Amino acid sequence: MMNLERLTLAELNHKAAAKFKNRLAFATYREGHIYNRITYREWGIRTRRFGGLLRTLGLHAGDRVMILAENRPEWPIAYFGTALGGFVSVPVLPDCSVEQIKTIGDHAGIAALCITEKTGLTLIHGGFDPAIPLIYIDTSTETSNEQGGTAASILVSIHGQKKQLPLWQGGLGKEPETWFPEIQEEDIASILYTSGSTGHSKGVMLSHRNMLFMAQASCSLMHIFPRDRLLSMIPLAHTYECILGLLAAIMSGASITYLAQPLAPAVLLAAIQALRPTVMVTAPSFIENLYRDRIVPALKANPLYQFPLTRFLAIHIAGHKLMAALGSSIRFFGIGGASLSPEVETFLRKVQFPYAPAYGLTETLPLVAGTEPYRFPLGSAGKPLKGIELRLFSHTHNRVLGIPGTSLGHTEGEIQVRGPQVMLGYYRDPEGTREAFTADGWFRTGDVGFLDPTGHLFIRGRLNAMILGPLGEQNYPEAITASLMEDPLE
Repeated sequence: MMNLERLTLAELNHKAAAKFKNRLAFATYREGHIYNRITYREWGIRTRRFGGLLRTLGLHAGDRVMILAENRPEWPIAYFGTALGGFVSVPVLPDCSVEQIKTIGDHAGIAALCITEKTGLTLIHGGFDPAIPLIYIDTSTETSNEQGGTAASILVSIHGQKKQLPLWQGGLGKEPETWFPEIQEEDIASILYTSGSTGHSKGVMLSHRNMLFMAQASCSLMHIFPRDRLLSMIPLAHTYECILGLLAAIMSGASITYLAQPLAPAVLLAAIQALRPTVMVTAPSFIENLYRDRIVPALKANPLYQFPLTRFLAIHIAGHKLMAALGSSIRFFGIGGASLSPEVETFLRKVQFPYAPAYGLTETLPLVAGTEPYRFPLGSAGKPLKGIELRLFSHTHNRVLGIPGTSLGHTEGEIQVRGPQVMLGYYRDPEGTREAFTADGWFRTGDVGFLDPTGHLFIRGRLNAMILGPLGEQNYPEAITASLMEDPLE
């Protein structure tokens, strides 16, 4: 893991480009072929060029830049270039409706919009101010000049007029230092809009320190190395993918491949076979669907599974097939965003699959608790990460019930968090920010959980979704749904 003197995206960009130089940073996969390979050195150059472009377009430090693009190497170029120039990125999911995009853009007051030819089609009638530059990040071109350097340009649309604008010309480390401001750790790096589980859409303000602290903490669980290969599956506008699948990988000098095709199961599994990734981070649905569609039918068809004495052999064989389906090289398979099905988790544990659950929210960027593979009890989300404080609070009794390390295991309460990864607040929403924190400065997750005697966190459900039974029993829709999903007649 890279040591950073300052926890900023600009510092990470400089250090990674200089340290890993000619190692592969990003690539694109499509129909059996890998293209658009970008080394760390090239990424550093193109990031600086992009930051310079935003400056030449008249943006000032602190201006907001929306990134509306599918996962591709140009996404991290735009993301880091925005940060390098002292601007604030506003990543948006590419499948958002035009109305959602317009609402976010208006609330954030964006000064530029990064799109691709694909996502730009949704904005034809988007209603944005025509003076806002539309930067087509997938149109960057480079040509060699007589001096041995390169000249680069990119397509930009202003007032409906498209033209190829020149990017700064030169090599790594030669640009004027006055182009970019000095970035502070507490400066806002990104505003991420999420309805999440906290109500209507809010702009979560995340600082450079928030993001780099969490990237370092994630590295301590994932143990990524320059030889590692990541396959990106979750949109980069999600903090889970952005932190674990991008920043942690860059911090470790690993390579990341993006798919230039829709994430259909057949396409995804073919890509996995070709790329043989060593690290993946996904939502539970991917591994659950793979288990139900491929593993369960294979088990039922295996005669060894029909007899108790030989059932373990059938399960062992199924585990090998699962590893083979995922390229046979996986050593860290992160699962976040929701709880994993107990049936699937039990199977993964039996076959010693290297999965690692986690828990968190966008406001906690995204982890509160996590774990290395194998080192956690079934059903848990791991332990609170180092440097993160967690407590359980009973609203019924109006008191703190327990903290990690106490003997109050299985005592339920709202999970409240404090630490360097907690958001700065909600953008232009002081009232929402006040409601999100307790009077003594703890972030209220709105999730209910408990800690076992070893300090592992278990999630029960949402506080405002709890159903109180006639005898005072507390029932959560999440648990009911999980039970129904396990029913073979479902």
